[in-house]
Amino acid sequence: MLAVDRVSVQYGARNLFRDLSFTVRAKERWSLAGPNGAGKSTLMKIIAGIEHADTGGIIKAKQTTVGYLPQEGVQHQGATVYDEVAKAFDDVRQLETELKEVEAELERADPTSEDYGDLLEVFGDLTLRLDHHDVSKMRPRIAIVLDGLGFSKSDFERQTGEFSGGWQMRIAMAKLLLREPSVLLLDEPTNHLDIETVQWLEQWLRQYGGAILLISHDRSMLDNLTNRTLAFENGGVQQYSGNYSFYLQERVARREQAERAFKNQQREIEKAEKLINRFRAKASKARMVQSRIKALEKVERIELEQDAATMDFRFPQPERSGQTVLKLEKVSKHYGDNKVIDGLDFAIERGDKIAIVGVNGAGKSTFSRLIARIEEPNSGTITEGHKVGIAYFSQTHADELDPTKTVLGTMEGSVTAAAAGNLRTLLGAFLFRGDDVFKSVSVLSGGERGRLALARMLLQPANFLILDEPTNHLDLQSQEVLQRALADYTGAFAIVSHNRSFLDPIVTKVLEFIPGQKPKLYYGNVSDYLEKKKADLEAEATKANPWPSQSHKSGTGEAASGVNRKEQRRLEAKAREEKAAKLRPLKKEFEAVEAEIAKLEEEKAELDAKLADPEFFRSAEEAPAAMKRYAEIETLLESRVTKWGELSEKIEKLESLG
Repeated sequence: MLAVDRVSVQYGARNLFRDLSFTVRAKERWSLAGPNGAGKSTLMKIIAGIEHADTGGIIKAKQTTVGYLPQEGVQHQGATVYDEVAKAFDDVRQLETELKEVEAELERADPTSEDYGDLLEVFGDLTLRLDHHDVSKMRPRIAIVLDGLGFSKSDFERQTGEFSGGWQMRIAMAKLLLREPSVLLLDEPTNHLDIETVQWLEQWLRQYGGAILLISHDRSMLDNLTNRTLAFENGGVQQYSGNYSFYLQERVARREQAERAFKNQQREIEKAEKLINRFRAKASKARMVQSRIKALEKVERIELEQDAATMDFRFPQPERSGQTVLKLEKVSKHYGDNKVIDGLDFAIERGDKIAIVGVNGAGKSTFSRLIARIEEPNSGTITEGHKVGIAYFSQTHADELDPTKTVLGTMEGSVTAAAAGNLRTLLGAFLFRGDDVFKSVSVLSGGERGRLALARMLLQPANFLILDEPTNHLDLQSQEVLQRALADYTGAFAIVSHNRSFLDPIVTKVLEFIPGQKPKLYYGNVSDYLEKKKADLEAEATKANPWPSQSHKSGTGEAASGVNRKEQRRLEAKAREEKAAKLRPLKKEFEAVEAEIAKLEEEKAELDAKLADPEFFRSAEEAPAAMKRYAEIETLLESRVTKWGELSEKIEKLESLG
């Protein structure tokens, strides 16, 4: 399907990778693993045709298409969300336009001419290609993908320019998923998604028909989705036939094997050198010594690769606070008519480890700014407990760093005189070593800015940490270091994140924000929250249909039991009758639409057969009418299939209630 052929990329004296070759086959799922700056995104851009390699190139079949989603920077303007996403089908619409043009030319052409026969061949080819794309399902597919990515139906007709950067990326993702390229390249697709949308995307990608290359800092997604790994380490790239967890285990095994081979080789080299040194001065052994020296020179020396640098830090253990860290009483926060938080009562206790989750726009970041005391509520009170010190890391902290300052200057502007002597040590723990501390903030990558913002936050002693999406620009190794630091931290913290594998080992409570409702607290980690939420949804479905299909004994005596069973049977019968009354008209309409679709498809098949016959076009009246009717049928089929899908969904929902 697609091959990377001896690709090399070098920046100055540094090799990102050299002579890299691998083949991507249909339906394979590749993860690109390694630290930030190792070359993962560069390789993806080369495959997408956005950048070029220094040597080597990409080989792909003519019919292979490649789709690429960058980390950020996508903007859409001048169309509604629905119309913008529908551009994914531009190639299909182009086919429709071409078909109409050919139909018009056929109407004008002489049926006895050679051109007429050529036009018929083109018409047949275009018709077959359109049938393959199944245009009638275009609208339902657009609605399904937009809904899965978190857009409400009212969003469909909003202008794309009204949406923030994170939602712009969702629009771009929707277009890419609907276009269904042969090879799908996704660079950090979950950065702007909430947990529910990440789950939906993961499920969609599992069933995707093409190949996928994925860069992600979400270990759960990598483990659940990928089956091959390209590991970027120390200027080289290694291939592993498994997911991310398999790669970590196999890497340790390969390292141990390399160390054994290195030690064995060193022993052999040491023996040879001793022999050479022992007999070097003896003329009778000169030939043997020279032979050994030449043999030693030809030995290909094994070199052990150094482990990639990772962050290494711990949060300063804080002063003990009072039992209640923060108390919110009837807190409301409105932006104009938008009531983001309304009448919230909530308390954060000493030692709380809280994950803050929910769909984008539900109020997570607003809540974070309120408890960080960055913003004040419109009404209600927020009371800090005894000896509480707050440190806050926002989504935008990395972008708010002064670009004119150096790394060291950024830290010096936030530190007390007493701590100034430890700055270089602290920066070293965050991978700013040697001359790196004199780099300008303006030249730092997103990951480097994120690390610098975290390092600066550590300069403020605190026993309550508030972190809003702290892992977005951290590679997996750095995430693990941050995770361990938080696990050892004795203060309280609240983290806004969609990263399940990062949150699960360190949080004990989950606060879910739901648009238009008060936040809901769950005890346990994120996996527990997802299971409990699923159980809550099932309980709501049961509540909507409270009468089980099987009777349950109740009462203390036989007579009471008989009366209760009789009453229960009556209520069950009533519930069944009410459900049947709702289902009857839906099923009747469903059957009518299904029959209409069958009739239209039958008529379309008859027209297909006629339009495939060159003799049919000799009729100057019948042929144009048939082509016009063919176009009408396609439009009708699209609307009828959409209606069929809506009715099917309604019937399934009703029948699932018991």
